[in-house]
Amino acid sequence: MAWFRRRSTPQRVAGRPVDRADLEYLAEFVRSRRGVEAFIEPRTTVTETTVLLVAHDGEWTRRRIESPEIARRWAQGLSVPIYDVRLLGYPQRMRDYNARQKRQS
Repeated sequence: MAWFRRRSTPQRVAGRPVDRADLEYLAEFVRSRRGVEAFIEPRTTVTETTVLLVAHDGEWTRRRIESPEIARRWAQGLSVPIYDVRLLGYPQRMRDYNARQKRQS
């Protein structure tokens, strides 16, 4: 039985490398909107770690990021406040924006 056999190669802790286009998309979202805040969404069994950006009016977008540390460095480089969604939850303005969008469609 091979249950307790050590792996021959170490497993990566971080997710897949992030596409530069994703980072540029996020940076453009920050540049083109005001009051943007970032939220780190933890890795789950279905998705990798993501960064969620929410503008002042609740408009939002998300993209995959390699790790929370990289998300923090990225946000710091753009002077965007960043929070852990597990600690603060999703902002009310995002939920209000989603409700407005749902009513319009």
